[in-house]
Amino acid sequence: MANNKSAKKNGGIKEVIRKSMVSLKRSPQRIPLAALLAAFFIYSLNLSSIANTTARINGANMGQCEFAAMLFSILAFVVFLRSFPRRQKANKLMLGLLFFMLALLVCVDAVYITRIVDATTRAENTIVIDASSEYINTARTIVTLHVVFIGVTAALLALLPFYSKAIRRINTSIEVEGNGSMAAIDISGEDN
Repeated sequence: MANNKSAKKNGGIKEVIRKSMVSLKRSPQRIPLAALLAAFFIYSLNLSSIANTTARINGANMGQCEFAAMLFSILAFVVFLRSFPRRQKANKLMLGLLFFMLALLVCVDAVYITRIVDATTRAENTIVIDASSEYINTARTIVTLHVVFIGVTAALLALLPFYSKAIRRINTSIEVEGNGSMAAIDISGEDN
């Protein structure tokens, strides 16, 4: 009885993996979508540290950079989903717009990081990072991670035609017992 349950559990895990691979073969664009989701969640879940840093440093255009990063992160999802309509070829215009938005996100984040570095390294009125302002280091790390994940998303999108072919070659067919011993079926229509 216990042996039967473990066999079902192992077969169930294998079946879940097989079904997820079949789903991935049908829509390999889910891989860069997962990277884009990770970038969005990294940024949005740490927005309080970023907002506190903006308020503390109060550098030029820091608030606009923070707003633009959130806006383009959300819009990138909409454009991504419009770039890959269900069971159709990719929309090249929307894909170009998506790459443009990703480039804008990287530029906005680079400006934000530059403002943090300038404020912490300037000669006069330097912002000192201590225990009460540790959120500045957190914000710099989060924005840097956001840039990394946006770059990973762009790379995955650019390489999508290549690795989607490799994913489609994965065998996801089910082996049925006794299939090899079946005799050929005569469908010629001749009666003996």
